[in-house]
Amino acid sequence: MTRDKLDCGVIFALRILIGWTFLYAGAWQILQSFDTAGFLDHVVTFHGFFAHFADPAVLPYTDFLVKWGHLLIGLSLVSGLLVRVSGPFGILLMITYYFAHMQWPFIEDHTNLFVDFHIVYAVAIVFLIAHRAGHVWGLDGVAARLPAVENNNILKSLVD
Repeated sequence: MTRDKLDCGVIFALRILIGWTFLYAGAWQILQSFDTAGFLDHVVTFHGFFAHFADPAVLPYTDFLVKWGHLLIGLSLVSGLLVRVSGPFGILLMITYYFAHMQWPFIEDHTNLFVDFHIVYAVAIVFLIAHRAGHVWGLDGVAARLPAVENNNILKSLVD
């Protein structure tokens, strides 16, 4: 399959923009000692489910996973390395935030009926995975050509 420059440009821009969103969120959360308990206190629709993540025994793990998850997903997307690995985690995070912001049928506020940016990001990440975005001016394309990766099916599946 050949890609023209416009396709590559859009895939690259989308990967960088979404990656930067995750990267900045993770860096800010780590540097500011962000606490997910404040976020989890405002969950309405699925409060019982999300309350488990705010339990004092679980909250340190939740904080760690949210902060470093954002950062690592962002680094992966910006660099274009391991996009097939980080993408599903980004989708999971976006869908989780979508349901956490829900006040059925509104999402976050009355200007978003059924759909908000979390769903748009999740679908965009699906697009990036499907179009092998890490191979478009990213490190997945470089890593796939390394002899150690070419000769190892497990490593190859991570960057292909």
